[in-house]
Amino acid sequence: MNQKILVGVIGVIILVVAGYILVKQNSPKEPAELTKVSMALDWFPWSEHVGFFIAKERGYFADEGLDVELRVPPDPATIFQTVAAGVDDFGINVKSDLLVAREQGMPVVSIMALVQHPLSAIMALKESGIEEPKDLAGKKIGWTGLPQHERMMNTILKKHGLSLEDVVMINVGFDLVPALIGKQVDALAMGFWAYESIVSEREGFPVNIMKVDEYGIPDFYELVVLTNEDTIRDNPELVQKFVKAVTRGYEDAIRDPEGAVQILKQTNPEVDVEIERRSTELQIPLWKSAKGFGWQEEQKWVEFAQWMKENGWLSQDVDARQAFTNRFVENAR
Repeated sequence: MNQKILVGVIGVIILVVAGYILVKQNSPKEPAELTKVSMALDWFPWSEHVGFFIAKERGYFADEGLDVELRVPPDPATIFQTVAAGVDDFGINVKSDLLVAREQGMPVVSIMALVQHPLSAIMALKESGIEEPKDLAGKKIGWTGLPQHERMMNTILKKHGLSLEDVVMINVGFDLVPALIGKQVDALAMGFWAYESIVSEREGFPVNIMKVDEYGIPDFYELVVLTNEDTIRDNPELVQKFVKAVTRGYEDAIRDPEGAVQILKQTNPEVDVEIERRSTELQIPLWKSAKGFGWQEEQKWVEFAQWMKENGWLSQDVDARQAFTNRFVENAR
């Protein structure tokens, strides 16, 4: 083959290769396969969860390569077990019960604080005349059946010279407001003052609110997002991506609460926009932290664990420092 022919052949090859590369670059890319993730909510979808639904609807989870299922378990009390066993990758539950779960050997860890301060409260209709815990003697108290709510109620009653034996505890599940306005019970324990009070007042039944942190319970993280120790050790990238997307969702909600409520309604048509709008407004200050959304203070964990032990919520010492981590929140900024 002479030199001119060789040069020509090489030129053709270069053009073919260059054309293939150009076509490849401009061809629609195959969508990357998303990693499926299960997230157990602690209750039916409401304003507390808006950041998760924003992250899902606005593609923040997908941006991180995640396909997140937000599911409501039949019994929120099982969330620690399902997360500990890896049935759910993540879940939401209360800080106090996470410490109890760790005492029982469940390897669950809080990776971000969802609500920085208590939402729980005792509530009674204003017309009842029940204004303080001491007024509950001999009264019927509606509660959810969740263990931490009974512990809270017992602690508050003791501080005010009463005990559980001085009241009648009636398990009404999560139908707290119907039980109260239907006069099946005289008060509620522990409703969320950023939800049940709004619902009751909207029905024409204003309530007296006794916030737990004003009547004997120290300040605590009402709700935390948790995973298990194995996931943190073996798949920290998954945890980091999840926390980053959730953080974006709640930062959006803080900046634009009305937009957050509309996404909640869009994804969960059954929600009442008027109630969720007011609830979001009340909760936003509780989502904020001086060090960024989701941050947790070591002192707050340690002191609350010590208080739980002193008040019989824990039967032995639990190392609260091992119960949480700020690693993923810090790196999500």
